[in-house]
Amino acid sequence: MNLFDISLRLSGYPIAAARQELQQLQKQNAKEHERYIAEKKLEIAHYHLKNNRFYGNFTGLKQLKSWEELPILSKSDLQQPLGNMLSQNFSKKEVYLGKTSGSSGEPFQFAKDKWCHALSWASFYAHYAKCGISLSGDLQARFYGIPLRGKNRIKEQFKDLLSNRYRFPIFDLDPERFENFLLKFKNTPFAYINGYTSSILLFSRFLKDKNVVLKYVCPSLKLCIVTSEMLFETDRELMERQLGVPVVNEYGASETGLIAFENDRKQLLIDEKLLYVEIVDAEGEILPHGEKGHLVITSLYNKSQTFVRYAIGDLGILNRDHETGNLFLQELSGRNNDNVQLPSGKVVPGLAFYYIIKKAIEKTGNVKEMVVAQTAINHFEITYVSDRPLNKKEEAAVTTAMVDYLEGGINIVLKRVPALQRSPSGKLKQFHSQL
Repeated sequence: MNLFDISLRLSGYPIAAARQELQQLQKQNAKEHERYIAEKKLEIAHYHLKNNRFYGNFTGLKQLKSWEELPILSKSDLQQPLGNMLSQNFSKKEVYLGKTSGSSGEPFQFAKDKWCHALSWASFYAHYAKCGISLSGDLQARFYGIPLRGKNRIKEQFKDLLSNRYRFPIFDLDPERFENFLLKFKNTPFAYINGYTSSILLFSRFLKDKNVVLKYVCPSLKLCIVTSEMLFETDRELMERQLGVPVVNEYGASETGLIAFENDRKQLLIDEKLLYVEIVDAEGEILPHGEKGHLVITSLYNKSQTFVRYAIGDLGILNRDHETGNLFLQELSGRNNDNVQLPSGKVVPGLAFYYIIKKAIEKTGNVKEMVVAQTAINHFEITYVSDRPLNKKEEAAVTTAMVDYLEGGINIVLKRVPALQRSPSGKLKQFHSQL
């Protein structure tokens, strides 16, 4: 047991009992699991209808006749004082308090009761253990943002100490800073890397330029887990080549916990024991497996605040593996408000568009990272970091790729900068629409 385990127990989080509960849930066969989900989702919905004034008013329901009649809960619905959102018999002093990163543009404070939060941590422990990583003992190289000053910075540093992790600063990344990263890896027995995809990718590009494989520098390294940003297969290949270890994708949210974790078949398996996940269309109608729509999540154990049929803000496709029966995210397409809108009325998924441009611009062998913004219906700005400015031929190739994928009559501006601006949490938003 590490310091973090001890701190959870001292703070009233029953982590040992949560692990035992999760182990029992994992033993369910297919029929038992199906019955468990059917009962558990209705149980949590009934609880909040009875005990949460906000949710009762929000739904307008006195009795629940069918699951589908429950309305979809959006982020904007939760942007109000937390005191208004708590269920009966819960106070801020008795729950885990957190705040979403705000990457969706709709940040809010949230609460988890202690049993729910303990189960979330138990799930992380279990999924990491399957990859050979011990959250209790293995040293983590953490590529995350951190507040620049004040109490929040001290709080994060203390959490790092408790959790046996070293945090690499991911703002203003440059070769000199990466040299310091490399030296730290050389002198520290890190077991795994965990952090934002874009920052680890940039570090991997630095390693490629130096013709260095990190595993040879840090032999104790076993795995890299990326989270919070899209992982493209070409980027995974580069990272695995330069880090010298497998790269595993993780999908989660602070308010719901771990949503999906990649298995050895590169399937993002849904954490079905703690969450119920649906895909719905724009009107809130449930879509069958294989169709793209809005991800809607129900936290099966959080009694302190309602997350029932909660729209996380992402688009995706669910499917079920016919061999194993596992539910997995076949596709994760990014934020539902990040679509390209064109003068003709055509709408294109923002991240798919970003990937097309990314492939074109990376053919130069010069660009380290980039972001794309749509500032008007016919105007796009590409901001990039590179060793040298793109020449006219390279700029023309990028412009041609954009026009071919979109349509004619659009204006494109390419801007080279020393470093890209990241969010306060350290995330990099690859595509952003300002429309």
